[in-house]
Amino acid sequence: MTLLSVNLNKVALLRNTRRIGVPSVVHAARIALGAGAHGITVHPRPDGRHVRSQDVRELAAVLRDRPGAEFNIEGNPFHGLLEFVREVRPAQCTLVPDETGAFTSDHGWELGSDGARLEPVIAELRALGVRVSLFMDPVAVAMAAAAGLGADRIELYTEPYALAFGTADEETVLARYAEAARAAQRSGLGVNAGHDLNLGNLPLFLRSVPKVLEVSIGHALISDALELGLAEAVRRYLGAIRRGVADPGKGTS
Repeated sequence: MTLLSVNLNKVALLRNTRRIGVPSVVHAARIALGAGAHGITVHPRPDGRHVRSQDVRELAAVLRDRPGAEFNIEGNPFHGLLEFVREVRPAQCTLVPDETGAFTSDHGWELGSDGARLEPVIAELRALGVRVSLFMDPVAVAMAAAAGLGADRIELYTEPYALAFGTADEETVLARYAEAARAAQRSGLGVNAGHDLNLGNLPLFLRSVPKVLEVSIGHALISDALELGLAEAVRRYLGAIRRGVADPGKGTS
């Protein structure tokens, strides 16, 4: 089954509008895990607008008490991310090429220009026992290069799919993701996915893109939680995953 990692950045963003610690990121993590989520994702940024250093430490402690649940820390390794990873040793580190002050992540790595400086970072993370995932656009020819740098997985950047969902471009875009996933797998890489996946578009994506190991979902899930409650939102996303993987191959071939 594709695993669900819940990104809690938007919980931290809401909390940061006051000084009273509400809502609690740690409490949200416990609710999400209790409802069946397989892991927690955070994306600390240099400006601290989302999760902050203390959140990372406290969440790491929560995950250590949950055998089998994984902690995924994502972000730009050249903007202070490695300090967190060295300290708490998460199960996975997803390297994302977002710029300082970027509104949100909006593209994958360009390994032709970024590969040389990523390679020693990947080597260090793997030496720490941390699984490494590279945030990548769905470009099949780039996957062998990602494997050559020593990455364990790639995370497909899925906003282009979300924008194409329900449009005339949907099938063409999905085919590009499926091709990229297969290319990654042929190179020995695991495939994750994330960014703007939601209850509506997630099942089709998983039916169409083979063997996705993990989806990381934050914005849509936390938005749905405003109506459903966090535990129920997690359960709905787990249901969407089951619908997607129960009948693979009915999407784009």
